[in-house]
Amino acid sequence: MLKAGIVGLPNVGKSTLFNALTRTRKAESANYPFCTIDPNVGVVTVPDSRLEVLRGIAKTTVVIPAAVEFVDIAGLVAGASQGEGLGNQFLANIREVDAIVHVVRCFEDGDVIHNMGSIDPVRDIEVINAELILADIASLERRAEKNVKKARGGDKEAAAENALIEKLVPHLNENRPAITFALHDEETAVLRNLQLLSAKPVIYAANVAETELAAASANPNAGKVEAYAREHHGAACVVISARIESELIDLSPEEAKAFLSELGVEDSGASSLIQATYELLGLITYFTAGEKEVRAWTITRGTKAPQAAGAIHSDFEKGFIKAEVVSYGDLAKLGSVAAARDAGKYRLEGKEYIFRDGDVALFRFAP
Repeated sequence: MLKAGIVGLPNVGKSTLFNALTRTRKAESANYPFCTIDPNVGVVTVPDSRLEVLRGIAKTTVVIPAAVEFVDIAGLVAGASQGEGLGNQFLANIREVDAIVHVVRCFEDGDVIHNMGSIDPVRDIEVINAELILADIASLERRAEKNVKKARGGDKEAAAENALIEKLVPHLNENRPAITFALHDEETAVLRNLQLLSAKPVIYAANVAETELAAASANPNAGKVEAYAREHHGAACVVISARIESELIDLSPEEAKAFLSELGVEDSGASSLIQATYELLGLITYFTAGEKEVRAWTITRGTKAPQAAGAIHSDFEKGFIKAEVVSYGDLAKLGSVAAARDAGKYRLEGKEYIFRDGDVALFRFAP
């Protein structure tokens, strides 16, 4: 399962958000830096309104949603790339995740310590980005030095890495993350092998006070985060209230809905953040739907039919014959598989078919 790491400065609401997303209280949340030391890991279900529609069509009571893994990582401070605070551990933990959820504090609260003394979301973002970039520069310099001898000996992989490193380092020295570097097709795999921290896809979570969520667009700090994400990363930004969401942990869905309604909002932002993170990881969902259960299956975008079948069981991939497929939109509109067949929307697909988000499938395979 792919992982998304929740990162940010100390006391920005990372652990509170982690607890909210995972509907647990695994992560200690306290008013002092480095409350989180060892990373907390939790599996989070992906909200998907399509499941309930499919449940009605399949006439089943069992629904199994897709899931994604979140990791709550210790807070970073300036100098982390040199080992300050929990820097070395923080950076090592980030290397293990596939994408970054960067939590940025956008709320004022005199009772919650800010380790840099004031609320300044752009400064806070740049502290994190600078440390990732500095760590990447150091990593690339070490790698380039090791590659020199190999390249001279005719190692084409080492030569390709050093050719890219020569172009990447100046880009990083301009305080620009590796993910914003324009790559040629043949350089994509090389960059992946370099395992750079600043090359990981990122989404920003602007954490506002519970009293501000209903009018989040009026929060100047959240606006700054959205603008920075768009202009510097081409990245998405979701406005959330970790405090509100944490208060929903022990409530039933009906109670949670009523609580949010009293605050003038439909969602604290957590559902949108989960869905956006799922997409950021390059994941899509296809469904199986029958009397036994309706289930969401997670695959990476671009997956072909046999490998999609393998998400259910390896035997399905090995013995793959055909996939019976109908799009969720067509099935929901027509109301049944029989109606979809009659309308010509139900089709047989072979080994080269690339699954699309929302496909509803039944696989034919040889045992």
